[in-house]
Amino acid sequence: MEVSVETTSELNRKMTVRLPEDTVKEKVDSKLQSLSKDIRIDGFRPGKVPPGVIRKRFGGAVRSEVIGELIQSSLGEAMEKEDLQVAGGLEVESTEAEEGQGLRYVASFEVYPQIELKPPEDLAIKGFVSEVTEADVDNMIQRLREQRKDWENVDRAAEAEDQLKINFEGRIADEVFTEGLVEDFAVVLGSNQMIPGFEDKLIGAETGQHLQFEIEFPSEYQNDKLAGKLAEFDVDVVQVAEGRLPEIDEEFIKSYGVESGDQDAFRVDIENNMQREMQRSLQAKAKTEVMDALYEANPLVLPKVMVEQEIDRIIAPIKESFEKQNKALPEDPPRDNYRQQAERRVGLGLLFAEILKKNQIQVDKDRVRSTIEGMAESYDDPQQMIDWYYSNSDQLNQIEQMVLEDQLVDWVLEKAKVTNDSISFDDLMNPSQETDKERG
Repeated sequence: MEVSVETTSELNRKMTVRLPEDTVKEKVDSKLQSLSKDIRIDGFRPGKVPPGVIRKRFGGAVRSEVIGELIQSSLGEAMEKEDLQVAGGLEVESTEAEEGQGLRYVASFEVYPQIELKPPEDLAIKGFVSEVTEADVDNMIQRLREQRKDWENVDRAAEAEDQLKINFEGRIADEVFTEGLVEDFAVVLGSNQMIPGFEDKLIGAETGQHLQFEIEFPSEYQNDKLAGKLAEFDVDVVQVAEGRLPEIDEEFIKSYGVESGDQDAFRVDIENNMQREMQRSLQAKAKTEVMDALYEANPLVLPKVMVEQEIDRIIAPIKESFEKQNKALPEDPPRDNYRQQAERRVGLGLLFAEILKKNQIQVDKDRVRSTIEGMAESYDDPQQMIDWYYSNSDQLNQIEQMVLEDQLVDWVLEKAKVTNDSISFDDLMNPSQETDKERG
């Protein structure tokens, strides 16, 4: 077998493979001989058909079959011989297999990039520390009360934090965009669930009042047909309701699983839950920082086929969601919208695989076990969930991959230059608020 490889771009290869006629003929003769035992042709006894007759009748088809098999078997052998790691996009572009001339074919494909990892000791990574304060616990209890808030109708003008039930219709240039009248829609003033300015127009409104006003949609609004457009709204206020927070009494405390109903025990339970959430969030934030540092420090030329496949994986659940809701996508999502995300995923996947391989990092089975046990704690029968994970190879593999990523992150953090910044519990748990503060 003769193999030659041409580099057509940084990751694209074109490989030409030649096999001598003797190799092809040997395979063809062997197949024809096997056929002769079972072939039945009128005028000849079974197993007594002359080889020349068999070759004339079946030689062409058998040769085509052998050519296909030889391409399949020789491809892997040729790639191993040339030490080529194929990333994808494999195509056999041309095949020449005239009888007497042997076999010649050309295969094109993309290979994985050569990765030269920057030493982890050279990475500067921003770390974070946080704590749960008494004020944080107070705020969490207040949020729990807000979740149990009752609404009581009031006969007065609407104020901030009131809940209004409204009927409304929106138009742009006399064209209704709300698909008719939206009825009995509940909106809490100050919740920012409507477009900017809408809720402000409802301050001071009373039950039974009709309002008409204009508001411009934000230029970056997700619906391109509405973005930046001036809209006119007709609104009827059906009712105004004021929120009533529940008391932190024994019944309220027991409803959150603290059977004693004691307020001190309730605060301890809340704080313990917050501590667990804080640790998970700190770990997730550390993981993001490590990924960012690795991705920026190790730029890669990525196989196009892998990026396109990743875009398909990103788009698939979007399409599935629409199908489950019996909705049709207005059009295929533009692939370039997801290209940057796909490139990051592919790049990090290649970097992670190289680090694990180069440093012989193996999954810690004990850590896998403790991770599964931690996930099972919230179930009525934790052991049943643990057994389920260990009896389901796909689910177990997902946990192992997650643990491997965590091990890699820990490995990088041990070696990198890490500076720890203090972050409040609220900013940690609500990163969008932290971003807003940085912008301000």
